[in-house]
Amino acid sequence: MEALTAQLEALSRSNPVLMIFEDLQWVDPTSLEVLDRAVDRIKTLPVLLIVTYRPEGEARWVGRPHVTVMTLNRLGKPEIAAMIASVTGNRSVAESVKQDIIERTDGIPLFIEEMTKAALEAGEEDAAEQSVTAIPSQPVAVPASLQASLMARLDRLGPAKKVAQIGAVIGREFGHALLAAVAQKPEPQLRSALDQLIEAGLLFREGVAPHATYLFKHALVQDAAYSTLLREPSREPHARIAQTLESQFVDIAEKQPELLARHSTEAGLIGNAARQWGKAGQRSISRSALIEAVEQFTRALAQIERLSPTPTLRREQIELQVALINPLMHVKGDAAPETKAAVERARLLIETADALGEPLQDPLLSFSVLYGFWVVNYVAFNGDAMLALAAQFLDRAERQGATGPLMTGHRLMGTSLLYAGQFGDAQVHLNRAIELYNHAKHRALATRFGQDARVAALFYRSRTLWPLGYPEAALADAELAVKEAREMGQAATLMPALALTSTTYIHCGHYAVAIAQLDELAALAEDKGANLWKVFGAMNKDFVVALDGKAANTVEMISSGLTAWRATGGRCCCRCDWQFWRMPMPDRASLIMPGIPLVRHWRPSKQQKKGGMRLRSIASRAKLFSKHPIRLPPGLKRISSAP
Repeated sequence: MEALTAQLEALSRSNPVLMIFEDLQWVDPTSLEVLDRAVDRIKTLPVLLIVTYRPEGEARWVGRPHVTVMTLNRLGKPEIAAMIASVTGNRSVAESVKQDIIERTDGIPLFIEEMTKAALEAGEEDAAEQSVTAIPSQPVAVPASLQASLMARLDRLGPAKKVAQIGAVIGREFGHALLAAVAQKPEPQLRSALDQLIEAGLLFREGVAPHATYLFKHALVQDAAYSTLLREPSREPHARIAQTLESQFVDIAEKQPELLARHSTEAGLIGNAARQWGKAGQRSISRSALIEAVEQFTRALAQIERLSPTPTLRREQIELQVALINPLMHVKGDAAPETKAAVERARLLIETADALGEPLQDPLLSFSVLYGFWVVNYVAFNGDAMLALAAQFLDRAERQGATGPLMTGHRLMGTSLLYAGQFGDAQVHLNRAIELYNHAKHRALATRFGQDARVAALFYRSRTLWPLGYPEAALADAELAVKEAREMGQAATLMPALALTSTTYIHCGHYAVAIAQLDELAALAEDKGANLWKVFGAMNKDFVVALDGKAANTVEMISSGLTAWRATGGRCCCRCDWQFWRMPMPDRASLIMPGIPLVRHWRPSKQQKKGGMRLRSIASRAKLFSKHPIRLPPGLKRISSAP
């Protein structure tokens, strides 16, 4: 995607560029991400980007200074009459027919064009019949709807209609070679039919056969052609397309498994559909298309539910269920109900298989589920459970001896100890995780355990080094973590790196760097539909703004951020508590909300002049409150001081 935006920038250096994107309401998440990047990039370039969409669509760039919204109203009667005249040319159309078109098309240009063409074609047929039979012609009937108009035009095409139907089954756009393989017509007949469709204005062609590609003029034209197939007859061409893709177009099948999955699903080839949706999900994860991955894994699991269980099928189901967990964490949230349900479902499937004497062939699957439970408790701030699960993970990894799980186990234990306030012990485990990491062997594990283990160990280690009194080392780890995450080109690793290293920059007083990273995180999380990181980034940015003294409504702003964070299932306040306590005392008190576990307090250590901190319990903080009498919020009782 970066290459596409760079190409756009390069083109604009030589000449102004016009870029048109139609029907935004049907856009897929990945194409939308490309558009997001383009909109951001062109604000300083000689580029005009025109995006069209229907009222049910939404352009999320509305409101930006360089974006203008123009609402196109329906055409009035004069404009409709002019458009009819443009379509009919030198052919005459009765006034009554024109009036019917004006009344029935509701001012929508596509309707006007299609119904006018349908009326012309019907009129030409009547004229031919009249000349042969000398029967007086009947008034030309204007179709009652666009669908009826398109159906009538297709019906008049004779054998070309069948070609249109096959094309519609393949998709909105299709290649000549695939169409020829599926249609099984002599090449002259096929080309003649395609010429008819193009002449009728139903298809566009690019290139020359047999290397040409074809595009239905509008999605509604494709829908009309597809709808002429009955349910059962439509299964046959889908099955033929799936078989043809696998046998003759292996490259397309490998690069676009979702295409093969769709045709297999429509053909009722349930087993193959499940496998192909699973492949599509894995491919989406590899390119950080997280929303698509969730959808594709969910489709794969839905297909499997329709089959009778077998040992092989149960194994595939477990693999797919475990694969679903990782993208759900980023899209819905680590502790969101959907993520919890997916983790629990994976555990039950593994236990069922184990009870049936079907051990897992991939030992990483059970580690992935254990990791899922750890993450849920980490974000929910269940400290005891988090430490216990990290210990269980590490113990199991040590017994098995595989370096991948062992490295991940040290990373989890280090992170757990960090949040328990045991910074020295946390650093030992994180150091060990980094030592065990091997790029060639372990980089692929990022799709199994949330993010790249080395990058994660680096950004968590940066958070241990600052309280231990080593701010320079903390900053170096933070910088390296983000650098390596960028080099990976994997959003699921870059998002947490940007988020969690921003806290290190805040601790060290580098607010501008923190803000820049959080702004980048916000854009990336929006692109990927990663709600967890979107909320986390916004919350951390609110704290920076408040700490920098640039916000008048500090309490409302941070309260709103905490509420949004809790909605993701998060309870762990992954923020700088010391920022919170530097606020004016009344503001602090009003921000302590029941249910938010402010268990630890960080304050500067006298022994660490460069800015470390040590933990104090919330009980010790009662001394602060005793010096500044305040009214605590309902539900929060004053507690006595502890030594």
